[in-house]
Amino acid sequence: MAVRRLVIRPGAIGDFIVSLPAIESLRDGYLEVWARAPNVPLARLADRARSIESTGLDLLGITEPDPRLLEALRGFDGIVSWYGSNRPEFRALTASLGLPFTFLPALPPDGAMHAADFYLASVRKIHGKTGLDGVPRIPCPPLPHRGAVIHPFAASRAKRWPMERFRELARELERRMPVCWCAGPEDELPGALRIPDLYELAVRLAGARVFIGNDSGISHLAAAAGTPVVVLFGPTDPSVWAPRGPDVRVCAKPSLDAITVAEVLAAIP
Repeated sequence: MAVRRLVIRPGAIGDFIVSLPAIESLRDGYLEVWARAPNVPLARLADRARSIESTGLDLLGITEPDPRLLEALRGFDGIVSWYGSNRPEFRALTASLGLPFTFLPALPPDGAMHAADFYLASVRKIHGKTGLDGVPRIPCPPLPHRGAVIHPFAASRAKRWPMERFRELARELERRMPVCWCAGPEDELPGALRIPDLYELAVRLAGARVFIGNDSGISHLAAAAGTPVVVLFGPTDPSVWAPRGPDVRVCAKPSLDAITVAEVLAAIP
């Protein structure tokens, strides 16, 4: 029998993308997804997607429960949530209200398995379908490959390869193909491509011959769009957090400064 299921997935861009196989495995009828506002356009597998902020869920347990929120939550046969998994008081409140929540662990154990596999395995313990391979996919219309896209940013400065090396890399690549720089709304990079809607950005990245970037959500986005990706890793474990896609190559060293331009060039298909 088909069910009405809600998936609540907070977190940054990369966190959401590596959870896509797990979310897909939960489809068995109507599926709704609540996520951070920037990630809502990426929930294309859902029948409906909403931002967590727009639902009032972030106020549950802080103010008197909104009857409209409770009515919406009670309209689902099951709610699978990463939201609140580390908040015992939130879990206790949802239980006392009789809401059909199942909470999933937010982070995989260090080095245990790739995050996408961990989230998929967590869901399968509940009622997820088998047969998925743990590779996030964001279907995009086919476009001709038009050169390289470089995204030199990451949320943490410790995850950023030096900008001067990205510029040197770009000068070398320009001898072989056009180069486009990509940046977020608040990143300082004059002339860079800026597309706030993440699905529209995924479509643009899908038309690149290659994407080069740091350990960031946009690298996960490019890989999920099917773009060949070269991603640079330093302090984070790529066996857990590297993007997954049909052609992902990882340059990893304990210190990002130790990765040379020549090594990155050699990884570019």
